[in-house]
This record gives sequence, structure tokens and C-alpha cells, in this order.
Amino acid sequence: MTEAILRKARESATTQLAFFEENAPAIERCVGALAERISAGGRLFVFGNGGSACDAAHLAVEFQHPIVEKRRALPATALSLDSALLTAVGNDTDFSRAFSDQLELLGRAGDIALGLSTSGASANVVRALRRARQLSMLTIGFCGRDGGQFPDVCEHCFIVKSWSIHRIQESHTTLLHILWDALQVKLGADDVL
Repeated sequence: MTEAILRKARESATTQLAFFEENAPAIERCVGALAERISAGGRLFVFGNGGSACDAAHLAVEFQHPIVEKRRALPATALSLDSALLTAVGNDTDFSRAFSDQLELLGRAGDIALGLSTSGASANVVRALRRARQLSMLTIGFCGRDGGQFPDVCEHCFIVKSWSIHRIQESHTTLLHILWDALQVKLGADDVL
């Protein structure tokens, strides 16, 4: 078992290092676009299903309640947290509309929509990202595998090239931390982390 634990830890580290080596310039461009939108009053809406819903909530908390002293709170909402609304939409219409209907109501041009899906093929996330583009929102996607439909609906698409859900989600967690930190620095915070 010890060797299996070490093998999985090495896989995680190797997957993340390869991802960030390939995507660092794209992350920097995304941070610049995020900073422009946030500085102009844009708000972040983030969403996903299952573990990706947990990552969406994690990112929203990082934005709203920074744990690092002297970092500013930023407007962010995780659309996957309202179970009553999600089940109402799923029951009354179609679960694929769960996030797009919320963006239709709450979002506006200049906001940011960030969707997470390990496959890049979650129907409700893809539909919401497509609608966000129609609403002139900045679209960002965290996905894995081959990217699924995300490259077609995201202005900034980050594909973790792995078929392991665990390796993808581990990379997404590091990505959300790095994206948050880089955005704070871009907005004027000291680079202390």
C-alpha cells in the first residue's frame, strides 16, 4: 500500500507540473482578463456538479472571504449551492438549465462565468457557458480529459490532460488557488504566497 500511495502522489505532482508548464502563459492572460472585469465591477459566477460543485464553492469562498491578511474580498457566487432551486429547475423543466437560468436572471455583460467539469461535457455547465457568452460575460472553463465541449464555449479553457478524475480535480484545486492569488497580485496585493 505504501508504494501505491507514493505512486498516486507522484502521478498528482507530475500531472500538475505538466499542466502548469503548458498553461502558465494562458493563466496569465486569463488573470489579466479577470482583473479587467473585476476592476470594472464584474462579478464571478462559478458552477459545476458533484466534486466540481465543491470546487466551485471553494473558489467562491476564496474570492469572498480571503484568508490572507490584506487581500481584498471580491464578488463571487457559486450557483451550485442552492439545492432547492436546482431541484426545482430539474423537476419543473430540465436539469441542463440549472445554471443557465440563474445566469440569465443574475448575470450581466461584464461579469465572469467559470464552469468546472472533469469531462468538459456536463450538459448544464456547457449550456451555462454558452449562455454566458451570449450575455457578453467572460467565460472560463476548468476541465480534463480531452476538454469535451469546453474549448468551443470558453474564452479561457484549462484542460488537465488526464483521464483520472482525482488527478483532474487535484489540478483544479491548485489552479483555483493560483488563479485567485495571481488575480490578487494583479489587483495590487503583495506577492507573499
